[in-house]
Amino acid sequence: MENKSAKGWLYLLPAMIFLGVFMVYPLIDVFIYSFEEGYNSASQTFFGTGIYNYSYVLHDPYFLQAVKNTFILVICTVPLSTLIALGISYGLSSIKPLRELYQTVFFLPYVTNTLAVGLVFMILFQKNAYTDGLVNLFLGLFGISPVDFIDGPYWAKMFVLCFYTIWVVLPFKILILTSALASVDEEYYSAARIDGTRPFRIFYKITLPMISPMLFYLIITGFIGAFKAYSDAVALFGTNLNAREMNTIVGYVYDMLYGNSGGYPSYASAAAIILFAIVLTITCINLLVSKKYVHY
Repeated sequence: MENKSAKGWLYLLPAMIFLGVFMVYPLIDVFIYSFEEGYNSASQTFFGTGIYNYSYVLHDPYFLQAVKNTFILVICTVPLSTLIALGISYGLSSIKPLRELYQTVFFLPYVTNTLAVGLVFMILFQKNAYTDGLVNLFLGLFGISPVDFIDGPYWAKMFVLCFYTIWVVLPFKILILTSALASVDEEYYSAARIDGTRPFRIFYKITLPMISPMLFYLIITGFIGAFKAYSDAVALFGTNLNAREMNTIVGYVYDMLYGNSGGYPSYASAAAIILFAIVLTITCINLLVSKKYVHY
Protein backbone atom coordinates (compact mmCIF):
# COMPACT_ATOMS: atom_id res chain seq x y z
CA MET A 1 0.00 0.00 0.00
CA GLU A 2 2.85 2.38 0.86
CA ASN A 3 4.50 1.71 -2.52
CA LYS A 4 1.26 2.57 -4.32
CA SER A 5 0.93 5.78 -2.31
CA ALA A 6 4.51 6.77 -3.09
CA LYS A 7 3.96 6.06 -6.77
CA GLY A 8 0.84 8.24 -6.75
CA TRP A 9 2.72 11.15 -5.22
CA LEU A 10 5.50 10.63 -7.77
CA TYR A 11 3.00 10.97 -10.61
CA LEU A 12 1.66 14.16 -9.03
CA LEU A 13 5.12 15.65 -8.49
CA PRO A 14 5.53 17.32 -11.95
CA ALA A 15 2.12 19.01 -11.65
CA MET A 16 2.84 20.09 -8.08
CA ILE A 17 6.20 21.59 -9.11
CA PHE A 18 4.56 23.39 -12.03
CA LEU A 19 1.78 24.80 -9.83
CA GLY A 20 4.25 25.76 -7.13
CA VAL A 21 6.60 27.61 -9.48
CA PHE A 22 4.03 29.34 -11.67
CA MET A 23 1.08 29.86 -9.28
CA VAL A 24 1.90 29.54 -5.57
CA TYR A 25 5.26 31.34 -5.61
CA PRO A 26 4.03 34.30 -7.74
CA LEU A 27 1.00 34.68 -5.46
CA ILE A 28 3.20 34.80 -2.35
CA ASP A 29 5.57 37.20 -4.11
CA VAL A 30 2.72 39.54 -5.09
CA PHE A 31 1.38 39.41 -1.53
CA ILE A 32 4.78 40.50 -0.19
CA TYR A 33 5.12 43.27 -2.80
CA SER A 34 1.71 44.63 -1.82
CA PHE A 35 3.06 45.59 1.64
CA GLU A 36 6.36 47.08 0.42
CA GLU A 37 5.91 50.85 0.26
CA GLY A 38 7.71 52.76 -2.47
CA TYR A 39 9.10 49.63 -4.11
CA ASN A 40 11.54 50.37 -6.97
CA SER A 41 11.76 47.52 -9.47
CA ALA A 42 15.05 48.81 -10.91
CA SER A 43 16.98 48.94 -7.63
CA GLN A 44 14.85 46.27 -5.88
CA THR A 45 14.49 48.58 -2.87
CA PHE A 46 11.63 50.01 -0.80
CA PHE A 47 11.48 52.47 2.10
CA GLY A 48 9.01 50.73 4.41
CA THR A 49 6.28 48.17 4.94
CA GLY A 50 2.63 48.65 5.78
CA ILE A 51 -0.85 48.97 4.31
CA TYR A 52 -0.31 52.28 2.52
CA ASN A 53 -0.47 50.60 -0.91
CA TYR A 54 -3.92 49.22 -0.10
CA SER A 55 -5.05 52.59 1.22
CA TYR A 56 -3.83 54.33 -1.93
CA VAL A 57 -5.51 51.85 -4.25
CA LEU A 58 -8.82 51.88 -2.36
CA HIS A 59 -8.90 55.70 -2.54
CA ASP A 60 -7.77 55.92 -6.18
CA PRO A 61 -10.69 57.17 -8.35
CA TYR A 62 -9.42 55.12 -11.29
CA PHE A 63 -9.50 51.93 -9.21
CA LEU A 64 -12.96 52.69 -7.84
CA GLN A 65 -14.19 53.28 -11.40
CA ALA A 66 -12.60 49.99 -12.46
CA VAL A 67 -14.32 48.17 -9.59
CA LYS A 68 -17.66 49.71 -10.55
CA ASN A 69 -17.22 48.70 -14.21
CA THR A 70 -16.16 45.17 -13.30
CA PHE A 71 -19.09 44.58 -10.95
CA ILE A 72 -21.59 45.91 -13.50
CA LEU A 73 -20.03 43.62 -16.10
CA VAL A 74 -20.23 40.62 -13.77
CA ILE A 75 -23.79 41.26 -12.59
CA CYS A 76 -25.11 41.83 -16.13
CA THR A 77 -23.22 39.29 -18.21
CA VAL A 78 -22.98 36.14 -16.06
CA PRO A 79 -26.73 35.60 -15.39
CA LEU A 80 -27.83 36.81 -18.83
CA SER A 81 -25.29 34.78 -20.80
CA THR A 82 -26.12 31.65 -18.79
CA LEU A 83 -29.88 32.05 -19.27
CA ILE A 84 -29.55 32.79 -22.99
CA ALA A 85 -27.19 29.85 -23.46
CA LEU A 86 -29.61 27.58 -21.58
CA GLY A 87 -32.49 28.68 -23.80
CA ILE A 88 -30.52 28.19 -27.02
CA SER A 89 -29.16 24.82 -25.85
CA TYR A 90 -32.64 23.63 -24.89
CA GLY A 91 -33.91 24.67 -28.31
CA LEU A 92 -31.03 22.89 -30.08
CA SER A 93 -31.64 19.70 -28.10
CA SER A 94 -35.31 19.76 -29.15
CA ILE A 95 -34.69 19.81 -32.91
CA LYS A 96 -33.44 17.03 -35.13
CA PRO A 97 -32.92 18.45 -38.65
CA LEU A 98 -29.71 20.47 -39.13
CA ARG A 99 -28.83 20.30 -35.42
CA GLU A 100 -25.10 19.91 -36.17
CA LEU A 101 -25.22 22.92 -38.53
CA TYR A 102 -26.85 25.13 -35.89
CA GLN A 103 -24.35 23.99 -33.26
CA THR A 104 -21.49 24.91 -35.58
CA VAL A 105 -22.97 28.34 -36.30
CA PHE A 106 -23.39 29.11 -32.61
CA PHE A 107 -19.86 27.89 -31.87
CA LEU A 108 -18.14 30.05 -34.52
CA PRO A 109 -17.62 33.15 -32.30
CA TYR A 110 -15.63 31.00 -29.85
CA VAL A 111 -12.92 30.26 -32.43
CA THR A 112 -12.84 33.82 -33.77
CA ASN A 113 -10.14 36.21 -32.60
CA THR A 114 -11.38 38.41 -29.75
CA LEU A 115 -9.87 41.60 -31.14
CA ALA A 116 -11.35 40.89 -34.58
CA VAL A 117 -14.82 40.50 -33.06
CA GLY A 118 -14.24 43.71 -31.08
CA LEU A 119 -13.35 45.57 -34.28
CA VAL A 120 -16.59 44.39 -35.91
CA PHE A 121 -18.59 45.53 -32.88
CA MET A 122 -16.85 48.90 -32.94
CA ILE A 123 -17.77 49.35 -36.60
CA LEU A 124 -21.38 48.37 -35.87
CA PHE A 125 -21.80 50.73 -32.92
CA GLN A 126 -19.39 53.59 -33.55
CA LYS A 127 -20.72 56.94 -34.67
CA ASN A 128 -18.39 59.19 -36.67
CA ALA A 129 -18.43 62.03 -39.19
CA TYR A 130 -19.18 59.69 -42.09
CA THR A 131 -21.78 57.32 -40.67
CA ASP A 132 -23.90 56.78 -37.59
CA GLY A 133 -23.14 53.06 -37.61
CA LEU A 134 -25.32 50.13 -38.61
CA VAL A 135 -26.96 49.86 -35.17
CA ASN A 136 -27.96 53.55 -35.20
CA LEU A 137 -29.34 53.18 -38.72
CA PHE A 138 -31.52 50.34 -37.43
CA LEU A 139 -32.63 52.38 -34.40
CA GLY A 140 -33.48 55.26 -36.73
CA LEU A 141 -36.19 53.10 -38.29
CA PHE A 142 -38.05 53.38 -34.97
CA GLY A 143 -37.46 57.11 -34.63
CA ILE A 144 -34.66 56.78 -32.05
CA SER A 145 -31.92 59.43 -32.24
CA PRO A 146 -28.35 58.20 -32.97
CA VAL A 147 -26.26 57.29 -29.93
CA ASP A 148 -22.46 57.22 -29.84
CA PHE A 149 -21.94 53.83 -28.21
CA ILE A 150 -18.11 54.00 -28.35
CA ASP A 151 -17.30 57.60 -27.41
CA GLY A 152 -20.63 58.72 -25.99
CA PRO A 153 -22.37 58.44 -22.61
CA TYR A 154 -21.24 55.97 -19.98
CA TRP A 155 -24.40 53.84 -20.10
CA ALA A 156 -24.05 53.38 -23.87
CA LYS A 157 -20.42 52.25 -23.60
CA MET A 158 -21.25 49.87 -20.78
CA PHE A 159 -24.14 48.44 -22.80
CA VAL A 160 -21.81 47.68 -25.72
CA LEU A 161 -19.21 46.10 -23.41
CA CYS A 162 -21.82 43.86 -21.75
CA PHE A 163 -23.37 42.94 -25.09
CA TYR A 164 -19.96 42.12 -26.55
CA THR A 165 -18.96 40.04 -23.51
CA ILE A 166 -22.18 38.02 -23.67
CA TRP A 167 -21.61 37.42 -27.38
CA VAL A 168 -18.07 36.16 -26.76
CA VAL A 169 -18.88 33.77 -23.89
CA LEU A 170 -22.13 32.34 -25.31
CA PRO A 171 -20.58 29.69 -27.64
CA PHE A 172 -18.66 27.92 -24.87
CA LYS A 173 -21.70 27.88 -22.58
CA ILE A 174 -23.94 26.59 -25.39
CA LEU A 175 -21.46 23.79 -26.11
CA ILE A 176 -21.32 22.71 -22.45
CA LEU A 177 -25.08 22.92 -21.86
CA THR A 178 -25.94 21.14 -25.12
CA SER A 179 -23.71 18.26 -24.04
CA ALA A 180 -25.26 18.27 -20.56
CA LEU A 181 -28.81 18.15 -21.96
CA ALA A 182 -27.87 15.31 -24.27
CA SER A 183 -26.63 13.28 -21.28
CA VAL A 184 -30.00 13.34 -19.46
CA ASP A 185 -31.58 9.89 -19.52
CA GLU A 186 -34.69 9.85 -21.73
CA GLU A 187 -36.39 7.43 -19.32
CA TYR A 188 -36.99 10.28 -16.88
CA TYR A 189 -38.82 12.27 -19.57
CA SER A 190 -40.83 9.25 -20.68
CA ALA A 191 -41.97 8.51 -17.14
CA ALA A 192 -42.94 12.15 -16.60
CA ARG A 193 -44.97 12.27 -19.83
CA ILE A 194 -46.80 9.07 -18.90
CA ASP A 195 -47.80 10.74 -15.63
CA GLY A 196 -49.12 13.72 -17.60
CA THR A 197 -46.52 16.19 -16.28
CA ARG A 198 -46.53 19.55 -18.02
CA PRO A 199 -43.43 20.55 -20.08
CA PHE A 200 -42.47 23.42 -17.77
CA ARG A 201 -42.61 21.15 -14.71
CA ILE A 202 -40.52 18.54 -16.55
CA PHE A 203 -37.92 21.20 -17.29
CA TYR A 204 -37.95 22.56 -13.72
CA LYS A 205 -38.08 19.24 -11.86
CA ILE A 206 -36.01 16.98 -14.14
CA THR A 207 -33.88 18.91 -16.62
CA LEU A 208 -32.54 21.63 -14.31
CA PRO A 209 -31.56 19.27 -11.44
CA MET A 210 -29.87 16.88 -13.88
CA ILE A 211 -27.76 19.59 -15.51
CA SER A 212 -27.23 21.62 -12.31
CA PRO A 213 -23.54 20.55 -11.98
CA MET A 214 -22.79 21.98 -15.43
CA LEU A 215 -24.79 25.12 -14.69
CA PHE A 216 -22.85 25.58 -11.47
CA TYR A 217 -19.57 25.09 -13.32
CA LEU A 218 -20.52 27.72 -15.89
CA ILE A 219 -21.62 30.19 -13.22
CA ILE A 220 -18.38 29.79 -11.25
CA THR A 221 -16.14 30.09 -14.32
CA GLY A 222 -18.34 32.92 -15.61
CA PHE A 223 -17.82 34.94 -12.43
CA ILE A 224 -14.07 34.35 -12.49
CA GLY A 225 -13.81 35.18 -16.20
CA ALA A 226 -15.87 38.36 -15.86
CA PHE A 227 -13.76 39.58 -12.95
CA LYS A 228 -10.66 39.05 -15.11
CA ALA A 229 -12.09 40.95 -18.07
CA TYR A 230 -9.69 43.29 -19.84
CA SER A 231 -9.16 42.32 -23.48
CA ASP A 232 -12.87 42.84 -24.21
CA ALA A 233 -12.67 46.49 -23.15
CA VAL A 234 -9.42 47.01 -25.09
CA ALA A 235 -10.97 45.49 -28.21
CA LEU A 236 -13.81 48.03 -28.11
CA PHE A 237 -12.31 51.17 -26.59
CA GLY A 238 -8.55 50.95 -27.11
CA THR A 239 -5.78 50.90 -24.51
CA ASN A 240 -6.47 54.27 -22.85
CA LEU A 241 -9.42 52.95 -20.84
CA ASN A 242 -9.09 55.38 -17.93
CA ALA A 243 -9.80 58.33 -20.21
CA ARG A 244 -13.03 56.66 -21.35
CA GLU A 245 -14.01 55.52 -17.85
CA MET A 246 -14.13 51.93 -19.07
CA ASN A 247 -11.21 50.34 -17.27
CA THR A 248 -11.51 47.07 -15.32
CA ILE A 249 -9.64 45.82 -12.25
CA VAL A 250 -7.27 43.75 -14.38
CA GLY A 251 -6.78 46.75 -16.65
CA TYR A 252 -5.93 48.88 -13.62
CA VAL A 253 -3.31 46.31 -12.53
CA TYR A 254 -1.82 46.31 -16.02
CA ASP A 255 -1.73 50.12 -16.14
CA MET A 256 0.07 50.27 -12.81
CA LEU A 257 2.71 47.91 -14.18
CA TYR A 258 3.12 48.83 -17.84
CA GLY A 259 0.56 51.46 -18.91
CA ASN A 260 0.50 55.23 -18.72
CA SER A 261 0.67 54.94 -14.93
CA GLY A 262 3.37 52.27 -15.15
CA GLY A 263 6.20 51.80 -12.70
CA TYR A 264 4.20 51.11 -9.52
CA PRO A 265 4.41 47.35 -8.89
CA SER A 266 3.44 47.77 -5.22
CA TYR A 267 0.13 49.42 -6.15
CA ALA A 268 -0.45 46.81 -8.86
CA SER A 269 0.21 44.03 -6.34
CA ALA A 270 -2.22 45.53 -3.83
CA ALA A 271 -4.92 45.80 -6.52
CA ALA A 272 -4.24 42.20 -7.59
CA ILE A 273 -4.60 40.93 -4.02
CA ILE A 274 -7.88 42.84 -3.64
CA LEU A 275 -9.13 41.22 -6.86
CA PHE A 276 -8.03 37.81 -5.57
CA ALA A 277 -9.95 38.39 -2.33
CA ILE A 278 -13.10 39.44 -4.22
CA VAL A 279 -12.99 36.40 -6.53
CA LEU A 280 -12.27 34.05 -3.62
CA THR A 281 -15.21 35.46 -1.64
CA ILE A 282 -17.62 35.14 -4.58
CA THR A 283 -16.42 31.59 -5.27
CA CYS A 284 -16.89 30.55 -1.62
CA ILE A 285 -20.42 31.98 -1.61
CA ASN A 286 -21.22 30.04 -4.79
CA LEU A 287 -19.83 26.86 -3.25
CA LEU A 288 -22.05 27.29 -0.20
CA VAL A 289 -25.12 27.91 -2.37
CA SER A 290 -24.29 24.90 -4.56
CA LYS A 291 -24.61 22.51 -1.60
CA LYS A 292 -28.35 23.24 -1.55
CA TYR A 293 -29.18 23.57 -5.22
CA VAL A 294 -26.69 21.40 -7.13
CA HIS A 295 -27.50 17.68 -7.46
CA TYR A 296 -24.63 15.31 -8.23
